[in-house]
Amino acid sequence: MAAKKKNLSIYLLAFLLFAGGVGFMMYSALSENCTYHLNVSEAVKVPSEKLKSARLFGVADGDIVKPANGLGASFTMHDLENPKDAVYVQYKGALPDTFEKGAEVIVEGRMEGKVFIAKTLMTKCPSKYEKSNREKA
Repeated sequence: MAAKKKNLSIYLLAFLLFAGGVGFMMYSALSENCTYHLNVSEAVKVPSEKLKSARLFGVADGDIVKPANGLGASFTMHDLENPKDAVYVQYKGALPDTFEKGAEVIVEGRMEGKVFIAKTLMTKCPSKYEKSNREKA
């Protein structure tokens, strides 16, 4: 009888360790991949320490400063609906061909103070890539 009780406690301990490990892995995976999807006016209202990982949507505006090596850019990004709301973006990487002043952009990164440090920058496809009504007919 004592042997069965000993085996039961070993199985129970093994199950608790297994369940704890699975729970920890799920928590780690979900907390690391949590990214906020915000427009600029929403991001401006959130404290920068809470935006450790965010994806912002807006319009590249103002002076776009590109370094001499051609990689990256610094620019002001305005909200599509509230142009008065803006955030300064710094990006170090290859720029899309369609990136220019007035382009709709999506940046992913983090806030550091009042500056958004982008690790990726994408432009939304401009309407010149869409078929016109004449071509559809």
